[in-house]
Amino acid sequence: MAPFVEVCRYKPVPLSLSSLCTCPCRSSPRKSLILPHFSEKYPNLGLIDSKALTRSRFCRIPVNRRIITAVARAESNQIGDDGEEHSRDQELQIIEEDSSVDDQKQKSRSQFKKRVIFGLGIGLSVGGIVLAGGWVFTAALAAAVLLSAREYFELVRSKGIAQGMTPPPRYLSRVCSIICALMPILTLYFGHIDISVTSAAFVVAMALLLQRGNPRFSQLSSTMFGLFYCGYLPCFWVKLRCGLTAPVLNTGIGRSWPIILGGQAHWTVGLVAILISFCGIIASDTFAFLGGKAFGKTPLISISPKKTWEGAVAGLVGCISITILLSKSLSWPQPLVSTIAFGVLNFFGSVFGDLTESMIKRDAGVKDSGSLIPGHGGILDRVDSYIFTGALAYSFVRLHGV
Repeated sequence: MAPFVEVCRYKPVPLSLSSLCTCPCRSSPRKSLILPHFSEKYPNLGLIDSKALTRSRFCRIPVNRRIITAVARAESNQIGDDGEEHSRDQELQIIEEDSSVDDQKQKSRSQFKKRVIFGLGIGLSVGGIVLAGGWVFTAALAAAVLLSAREYFELVRSKGIAQGMTPPPRYLSRVCSIICALMPILTLYFGHIDISVTSAAFVVAMALLLQRGNPRFSQLSSTMFGLFYCGYLPCFWVKLRCGLTAPVLNTGIGRSWPIILGGQAHWTVGLVAILISFCGIIASDTFAFLGGKAFGKTPLISISPKKTWEGAVAGLVGCISITILLSKSLSWPQPLVSTIAFGVLNFFGSVFGDLTESMIKRDAGVKDSGSLIPGHGGILDRVDSYIFTGALAYSFVRLHGV
């Protein structure tokens, strides 16, 4: 007896079986054969006439090995076609992934190039402004404070923070930004800003209390912190640069400084201290970035997930090293212990200012405080490390006996 095609072993494919075999149950040889519904109930291949669909009888047909081979070849061809299509899809997907990775790398290189170019430009400009001192330094600081205060109050009014609190009115935010910008100028003119800060806080509090509607404590707290964070703290840089006028007589660069630019008296303790502090902050950020990139594994704090303990240690070492080198070349401060302490103070002030701004941006739900500087974000993103450091550096110099 000839073997039969079993449904459980072979997957039927649409073939023209009329040219391969004949069936006695077919009424006409020209009519197409229809495969029945295969299941475990019908273990053998059954073919019925199209007119016999209403009937329950199936006609089993003996099939030789050639038919089985043809069916198997058809299945293999079909599987091969599906495999080719699947491989083509995989190739296209790999090509798309490679192109996206190349685009990301190109974008990252372009962003890094912008960051380096604008960073060097800002560094050279700030260096010249610090050397000039006086009204040039104060006016530049006031402009930076104005832009930083505007970015701060925009962060407070952002969707992320405003959902959980009531932000101050927009007109009051603008007034506070102007007050913050006036504080460095008042510091240069009066030498201290205790009275001006107290007066500004009183005026702002009265404006909030007398506004229409129900005043909120969140409005008062965010506004007062803005006056302190963006206005009062940066004024210590003016007090450090323009207030401490004692000359550093032992520095070599001071003896060779041109008389037309102020001569040796131009190199004061305030100038030397602010140069060392600025360079220490830059070294801290740079070494922390490179150290975290190369060795960073342990997260430092949840506020800023990209910062690591390894990067923080590298930043501390870099800040102390630069502080020691500059103190030796500029002859201030003299004791090595004081130099190391000054470097540690600058490092912690830099990290604390950076983390404070990161906390504000996290609550605001933004990556950068603004987009004013290409590759760097906003002004507040660049000056966050300097906000608290000025007060710490000024306090150190005053306690050091100057």
